[in-house]
Amino acid sequence: MRKLKSKTKGLSGKGKLTDAFIDKLQNYYGIAIRSNVANLKNMQHSVIYAVFHCASNKNKSMHGQCPIGKESWCFYQQAIANGKTISEKYTGLLNNILNIIKPVYLELCSRDLQKCLHSKTQNANESVNGTLWRRLPKEVFVWLKTVKLGAYDAAIQFNEGCKGCLKVFKS
Repeated sequence: MRKLKSKTKGLSGKGKLTDAFIDKLQNYYGIAIRSNVANLKNMQHSVIYAVFHCASNKNKSMHGQCPIGKESWCFYQQAIANGKTISEKYTGLLNNILNIIKPVYLELCSRDLQKCLHSKTQNANESVNGTLWRRLPKEVFVWLKTVKLGAYDAAIQFNEGCKGCLKVFKS
């Protein structure tokens, strides 16, 4: 989205595709993936509905496909289920901008979601890096031996969890 925004003239600005709005889209994309583990079709539909959820506003409500009920991630559907009044404070997206970003989401739905069916991240390297940097913060200087041990420990934790460390200490 950020790449598309930087390449396409007229996408950025107030009421259009801002960084905050892209962050919001990413958040709902993650919710759609995590709430539909092991069901590719529902995951794909939820990702598309998340775009419409984010693009709606008080004049153009597009929450018809959002999950219904008090436990819904959609504030609009939650309010309806709880009998409260709905006040949307977001400006939503203009239809022409929505039409520009829709193909990006459709591509994301058809291409990479298969990798997410087991509730794992799309990019395993990000998880490995996160595991490593929790053990060895970039801001702290350590010796090479410490780096090697930290990397070894991170690899074991990533691949086998705590059980992997127990295997090392038992042998």
